[in-house]
Amino acid sequence: MNKTYQKRPYYLNKITPYIGADLIKVLVGQRRVGKSYILLQLMDAIKAKDKRANIIYINKEENEYDAIVNYRDLIVYVEKRAAKGSSNYLFIDEIQEIENFEKALRHLFSKKTFDLYCTGSNARLLSSEIATGLSGRYIEIPIHALSYQEFLRFHRLKSGEGALLKYIRYGGLPFIANLELTDEIVYGYLQSIYNTIILKDVVARFKIRNVNFLNRLLEYLADNIGSLVSANRISDFLKSQKIKTTPNIVLDYLSYLSSSFIIREVNRANIKGKKIFEINEKYYWEDLGLRNSLVGYKAVEIGQMLENLVFSHLSRLGFKIHIGQLENKEIDFVAEKDGQKIYIQAAYLIGDKTTKDREFGNLLAIPDNYQKIVVSMDKLIGRDYQGIQHRQIIDFLQNDKLL
Repeated sequence: MNKTYQKRPYYLNKITPYIGADLIKVLVGQRRVGKSYILLQLMDAIKAKDKRANIIYINKEENEYDAIVNYRDLIVYVEKRAAKGSSNYLFIDEIQEIENFEKALRHLFSKKTFDLYCTGSNARLLSSEIATGLSGRYIEIPIHALSYQEFLRFHRLKSGEGALLKYIRYGGLPFIANLELTDEIVYGYLQSIYNTIILKDVVARFKIRNVNFLNRLLEYLADNIGSLVSANRISDFLKSQKIKTTPNIVLDYLSYLSSSFIIREVNRANIKGKKIFEINEKYYWEDLGLRNSLVGYKAVEIGQMLENLVFSHLSRLGFKIHIGQLENKEIDFVAEKDGQKIYIQAAYLIGDKTTKDREFGNLLAIPDNYQKIVVSMDKLIGRDYQGIQHRQIIDFLQNDKLL
């Protein structure tokens, strides 16, 4: 546990109010977004307040914990290390690697002896097992790749177009702060992370045989950021590439990929009737660096990647996000939190009247008074247009208080 790290106070501030609370704290997110180091940050915060705190740490990605295979092993290991007369804190990293882990959590929780924290990289396993076995006894805290502000701090960069383009090109996995920012070095590292996610969290977890199909599906999603897609459309495309599949198989594979957090599904909703449409979703990437390591960085796709950045920022801030549908008009993001709502359009540049009419016009057609924002990369942002805010992407990404 003696590791150095850069602090991520945004998450520490979110989790600290639950320290000592009678809840299991579950940190979820894609592999390598920094969940382990946030646990270390929490442990140090606890030890700073309580010198006698007994901290038990298990990291299932390290060989020394290989003997903990199932929930019985976990209970025996933990109970042997419990300390009487001290507060006991249990931290388990990548808990989904322990068979029937929820039984151990339920047992340890019932003893009221441990303050429990765990991380996981598989949404389906965690949500189904924990929700079933521990309903009402846990709090889930999503952990994301570095925000733009964190990226600047980790890489010791000043905000500006150059830093933003590095962020878009290489993404926000924390470890790349230790690497030279070149395509060869960073994408080599990211390819190893991509393979780990695919092989451990998707192929092995869901017993997938056709790995080539899985990769082709991800390449399709990488090339279609911000586009409405459907299982039928994907299936037809893959068939055109001589890959046999069916819409049902596509849907299964999309759910597997979403469960690993590598991609995020966003549904469409009718703005007036609030009806959720069950077909034609959009998919965004947790980390653009991983996406670019798969299909390459192309400057002509900057508009798609900018839209992904807007989604990631909203997601990190805890908004519930939909794609808005208003008759024949589409609103890129409808973001809701704390009873408030924000409508957002994302565009590369507002360089001509047609683009301006589309981006601002779609928002003007919405018949309510909630906040409306157009986000773009324009360097010179003019006045807001008919009550609609126009924000430069760099400023937008550094604003944690949109409401």
